[in-house]
Amino acid sequence: METYLVGGAVRDRLLGLEVHERDWVVVGATVEAMLAAGYRQVGRDFPVFLHPESGDEYALARTERKSAPGYRGFVVHASPEVTLEEDLRRRDLTINAIAEGPDGALIDPFGGVEDLRLGRLRHVSPAFVEDPVRVLRCARFAAQFAHWGFRVSHATHKLMREMVDAGEVDALTPERVWAELERALTTPTPARFFEVLQRCGALARVLPELDPLLGPTPESHAGSDDARPRALRALDRAATLDASPEVRFAALVLPLGEAGPVESLCARLHAPHAYRDLGRLAAAHHPAVRDAAQLAPDALLELLQRLDAFRRPGRLADLARAVQADDQDALETPYPPAERLLTAHAAAAAVDASDLAASGLDGPQIASALHDRRVAALAALS
Repeated sequence: METYLVGGAVRDRLLGLEVHERDWVVVGATVEAMLAAGYRQVGRDFPVFLHPESGDEYALARTERKSAPGYRGFVVHASPEVTLEEDLRRRDLTINAIAEGPDGALIDPFGGVEDLRLGRLRHVSPAFVEDPVRVLRCARFAAQFAHWGFRVSHATHKLMREMVDAGEVDALTPERVWAELERALTTPTPARFFEVLQRCGALARVLPELDPLLGPTPESHAGSDDARPRALRALDRAATLDASPEVRFAALVLPLGEAGPVESLCARLHAPHAYRDLGRLAAAHHPAVRDAAQLAPDALLELLQRLDAFRRPGRLADLARAVQADDQDALETPYPPAERLLTAHAAAAAVDASDLAASGLDGPQIASALHDRRVAALAALS
């Protein structure tokens, strides 16, 4: 029984990145041997085990055979006879198909180390076309490593295009699309994820709501940053601002211009409510947020109410950050509209209305009196 470190842990160490998770492949073992050694089996579709002390994942070396369309249509074969090279051959990209032995020696049968040096994302074998999730993963790795100059190889892009044309990506579930999209949002250059998907034709199939935001093709807006689509510029600016994934998503969908399309997109992908709520606020209200510093007190209060700021004050800063990412002339920090919104909210929320309930006024009259006091408080800020 031989154990090898594989996948992202090896790749990231070679790139000089911090390794957060370690995955291992075990060659020459059986399920019974792993259980006898104290490992706990957790794999549903193939034998994966957790180390009794470290909690790291250990998988038996395996091969896969395509048996049906989609990413679940595989027959998995794990046995002591499966070699390390056979296991590595089933992986998606060469940079993820490097193993490290107990002595630190690298096992690299498909040239992954050279591809790391060249900044090349290249498929391991023609079997790449059998799993449509690999289209999303390849785009995500392009976003993860774009700042180092990594690009999808021409041959791999050709396979991705063939997969789209064959309808393979149509089998992807909304949950799987969202999972990869959300991970892409956390990368240093998240816009690259959408550019890669658009270039191979996958964006129109898996994220049709976003496809119109990117224009005809990435090649049509090559050159200066000003030529890039607004949504992509905003998304990468949000990443530069070190914004949260929710803010990055809001910056991306902001150019949709209204809440309805954001609502539909998030409902279809089963996106978390935090993404949906911030995204639809950004799409519907970004012009007013951008102009917040110039709004009159009554208009400013109306905006705060439309943003539901008195019940959900925590979203104001995130919303302003998304709008700042879209505002290509807003390089200064702090962002004046954000300061105006937060200061105005604090002043309006601090208005004392405790005496109104005992004044004999009815509900509408109390609301009107509170409104007037808040407008006065905002006017005092000018």
